[in-house]
Amino acid sequence: MPSRALSFGAVSEAYERFRPGYPEELCDTVMAYAGRPVASALEIGAGTGKATRLFARRGIRITATDPDGAMLAELRKHVPGNVETVRAAFEEVRPDARHGLVCAAASLHWTDREGRWPRVAALLEPGGVFASFGGPVGLADAAVAQRVRAARAPFLESDDVPSPDGTSPSSDMQWPGTELVRSAWFTDVRQSVIERRLTMTARDYVGHLSTVSAYLALPGPQREQLFREILGVLPGTVEVDADITVHLARRRRGLI
Repeated sequence: MPSRALSFGAVSEAYERFRPGYPEELCDTVMAYAGRPVASALEIGAGTGKATRLFARRGIRITATDPDGAMLAELRKHVPGNVETVRAAFEEVRPDARHGLVCAAASLHWTDREGRWPRVAALLEPGGVFASFGGPVGLADAAVAQRVRAARAPFLESDDVPSPDGTSPSSDMQWPGTELVRSAWFTDVRQSVIERRLTMTARDYVGHLSTVSAYLALPGPQREQLFREILGVLPGTVEVDADITVHLARRRRGLI
């Protein structure tokens, strides 16, 4: 899915405007797991800095990486001064320094599976923390969701990003936890969920869809027609489930 992974820069301002941010509870969860102060962090696929700013406000020096310059330009408008930006895909990041935290906010699925965990481990101090978090934003009302699926069907079968390792949505352990528990580089793998329900206008919900890769992959005229069709079946305001699934793991000590 390389083209979808690099599709967000064209809508960087919409991404910042319509994508929900992250609650302080997320940072609390990660820091409690770390169990010690974190001086520096590297973020994989930082986008417009939705998560970056949360950790930067805690005084952590962050290196925010992203392959898209437009996304990083938007990020720099919103994050504190203790954030360094590096335009690079995760696979291009050089392990010149080790960090107490490596994190990925709704971005890890865009990285290459081959060598993923050794690369993460190379960026972490022994005992350092890896954190991945995110989740879909879905309509809470089943009837409204069905109307949207029916409107979408002629244009797009699904707007989901499938699990990279094929894990079923009903499995107790979700990806990337499924890979982390098998990795020799990590231990103490944990999964938790921060439950969220948000209310937004129908236009803001369609604005959110305009930042989702499956829609960005459509030809422009089809995409705009689809958004009109979806807007036509939505009530004025909608409730969405926007739970955040958090995966945490610790780099094993004693590994080079």
